[in-house]
Amino acid sequence: MKKLSIEERLGTNKFIVDEDVPHIVLDKSICAACKAKPCVKACPAGLYQVQGDSVSFDYAGCLECGTCRVVCLSKGLTWVYPRGTFGVEFRYG
Repeated sequence: MKKLSIEERLGTNKFIVDEDVPHIVLDKSICAACKAKPCVKACPAGLYQVQGDSVSFDYAGCLECGTCRVVCLSKGLTWVYPRGTFGVEFRYG
C-alpha cells in the first residue's frame, strides 16, 4: 500500500460547508494590527493567508482543531464549532 502524503490524507476528508453561518470570523482591524500573525504559521490546513497587512481565511477546509483560537493572543477571531450536520468528516484513519 502506498504511503500517502499529508496533502493526500487531507484530500480524503469530506467537508460540508455552512455557507450561511461561518464558524470562524476574523476581526480584520485586530488582525491588521497583529505583527506576529501566529494563525498563519499554526493552522495545520494552511487556511490563513497574509495579504498586505491583513489576514484572509477560508473556513471551507477547516479541520476544526482550534489551533488558531489558542494561538491568537490578540483575540482577533471568533471560533465556534459548526452547526449540526456541517463541518469536517475525517475519512482516513
